[in-house]
Parts: sequence; C-alpha cells; structure tokens
Amino acid sequence: MSAERIAGDFEALLRQAFQPIEPPEGLGARIETDLASLVEAAGEELEAWELSAMRDPRNWVKPAASVAVGGVAAVGLVLVRTQRKRHKRREDASDPLDLAHRTLRDLAHEAGKLIDEAAKRL
Repeated sequence: MSAERIAGDFEALLRQAFQPIEPPEGLGARIETDLASLVEAAGEELEAWELSAMRDPRNWVKPAASVAVGGVAAVGLVLVRTQRKRHKRREDASDPLDLAHRTLRDLAHEAGKLIDEAAKRL
C-alpha cells in the first residue's frame, strides 16, 4: 500500500471522526433540570447546617462541599441557559464586539435570575 493511499485513508477517517453530531433531543433540558436540582440540594444542605457547628473544623467538610457543588452547578446552569440563546444573539449582533456585549449581558441576566430564584427560597 502506498504512503499516499494510507495518508488519504487516514485523512478520510479523521474527517469522519470529527464530523459534528447533534446531541439527543431533550439533552439540554435534562442537563438544566439536573443542575437546578444540584443547586437546590446544595442550598437546602446549607440551610440545614447550624452555625454553632462552625467551632469544630471537622464539621466544615459537608458545608464546604455543598458550597463547591452548588457553585459549580450554578455556573453550569447559567452557561446552559445562556447557550440556549446563542443563535438569536448571533443574528442580532452587528459585529463581534456587539456579540460579546450581548453574551455578557445574557450571562449577567441569567445569573441574576438564578440569584433571585435562590432568594425566593430563603
């Protein structure tokens, strides 16, 4: 087999491997639901934690883990919600700087909504 043919076959395999695929329908909604439940569970865990337990550092592990999990889930939730609107932002943007501005504005808006939702639960 010639080197050119091997290279051509290899390139064809690479093109096939890197073709974009569509995610399963409803994946975004499932991810959003899972992230929202993680944020809520972390919040409930922190609400149940008593401040009097702060004196003993051994009791800090569970609340620290709740803060970490809840924070990461909240960031993920904001990103998922913002990602959903990306096509409209691209259509409405006049240039890359305007697109960046619109994206940052949507990120801030979604973060604010998440904070408002958390405040209502308190």
